[in-house]
Amino acid sequence: MREMPDKSINCCVTSPPYWGLRNYGVDGQLGLEKTPGEYVEKMVVIFREVKRILREDGTLWLNLGDSYATRLAGHGGFGKWTTGGDPAPPSGTVSTLKRSRKEIKTKPKNLVGIPWRVAFALQADGWYLRSDIIWSKPNPMPESVTDRPTKSHEYIFLLSKSRKYYYDAEAIREEIKYSRDPGMHGASNYSNGKRNPENRRGSFKELKGANKRSVWTIATQPYAEAHFATFPEKLIEPCILAGCPEGGIIIDPFIGSGTTAKVAQEMKRDFIGIELNGKYIPLIEKRTAQGVL
Repeated sequence: MREMPDKSINCCVTSPPYWGLRNYGVDGQLGLEKTPGEYVEKMVVIFREVKRILREDGTLWLNLGDSYATRLAGHGGFGKWTTGGDPAPPSGTVSTLKRSRKEIKTKPKNLVGIPWRVAFALQADGWYLRSDIIWSKPNPMPESVTDRPTKSHEYIFLLSKSRKYYYDAEAIREEIKYSRDPGMHGASNYSNGKRNPENRRGSFKELKGANKRSVWTIATQPYAEAHFATFPEKLIEPCILAGCPEGGIIIDPFIGSGTTAKVAQEMKRDFIGIELNGKYIPLIEKRTAQGVL
């Protein structure tokens, strides 16, 4: 990104490696930092560069999952960090992080709060934190825990570079379910907080749709190729539709298997992807060349 010009990108849609979850076996990888604070600091530096290359009306859609601290059997310190609902990776790819109490500074079983730590740090660095979107997973991975609910959600944070930014609400409106009572679910006397004289009681004026809500229920999407941390295409479709005009440029600094690139291409947006692990390049080329795997 340091080689890219200022204000040249419309939108960033990405999901960085989660902290303490996997070892991708590549020098310089993110996610294996000794402490949450070190991970957050690196995220701030990376997304400061994203902010530089974004246009003044640009947005960042950031997907992050959280981690729990657990104590490994036979070890005095802290060890494995897990994110509930995340697919189990192939053997040998999970990093067993043996951390001391001094390094982690939290008790075992604590939810670390990585997504919000990153979000608040980006806000402090000058980003506008506009929305916390809940990705609700109807098909989460089962967990063997008996003292808390099974983790079945992750976050997508919408952040903007400026106070005013590009956001196409019309492109992602939701279907309205009408009711005989106009004040319930459909054509009410109010729209977006303002009185609408055309929607009087008994009137069922056709509306374009409801404003997109902040909870998105989207099933995880398996991917048969080598990359095991893909986010589903349906999850990033609204991010691209709302965050980037047709013909604009989207960047994903952690492009992985190329999901962002594939969806951007299908929606007639240009894309730039950055990936540290070269073994994923053939996957990206295959998905973007064929459109559909």
